[in-house]
Amino acid sequence: MGVRLVVVDDHRLLAEALASALKLRGHRVLAAAAPVAGAAELVVGRAPEVCLLGTATPDLPGVFDPVVRIKRERPQVAVVVLGPVPSPRGIAAAFAAGASGYVRHDERIEGVERALVKARAGESAVAPQLLRSAFEELLNPSAQPDDEGQRLLRLLTQREVEVLVRVAEGEDTRLIAAGMGIASSTARTHVQRVLMKLGVGSRLEAAALAARTGLLDRALPGPRGPGVTGA
Repeated sequence: MGVRLVVVDDHRLLAEALASALKLRGHRVLAAAAPVAGAAELVVGRAPEVCLLGTATPDLPGVFDPVVRIKRERPQVAVVVLGPVPSPRGIAAAFAAGASGYVRHDERIEGVERALVKARAGESAVAPQLLRSAFEELLNPSAQPDDEGQRLLRLLTQREVEVLVRVAEGEDTRLIAAGMGIASSTARTHVQRVLMKLGVGSRLEAAALAARTGLLDRALPGPRGPGVTGA
């Protein structure tokens, strides 16, 4: 008997492709949608057996918040995350939020299908090595230093770091463009990419996150930081 499921991914094309492949294998897909942020509302409304939740950024803060809501409002729904190989902290966050499984995004469709069936049966659907890493992180969180700022910094290019600095200093798009010698439209695009990578919804949130995690202190020992230019 096929699994009754909802497929959600930040990329609609991928969600629809997964849904089509699973339908061909006899599963009942109630909905295929994007982005992941809307997963909880969709799952609460459709009440599937399993939610397949795809994400390209399992290490970003808040990415598994929809899982928390799903498990709170529809505890009988199993959630299987589909994503890249995360840090131990990333997969620990998925399971701490209530996920039943984690499947690498380069897995074959047969592997995804097995994970869905196992999750529906109440079993853990995750590769042993990933599970071991998650348990180690959950049981011994002090084993790895909490360096959120350094992790976030690795997500940004040098140009995006400079944009973040200017955002934190209160510069608007016009001033950012003038200071970096770029068009306003380009500056606006850079700002949007920074917000997306940091997982925040506004410039104020980005500045607050950078201050809270010490990201800017790590990136910029000098006035504009080593190697960061406006060119």
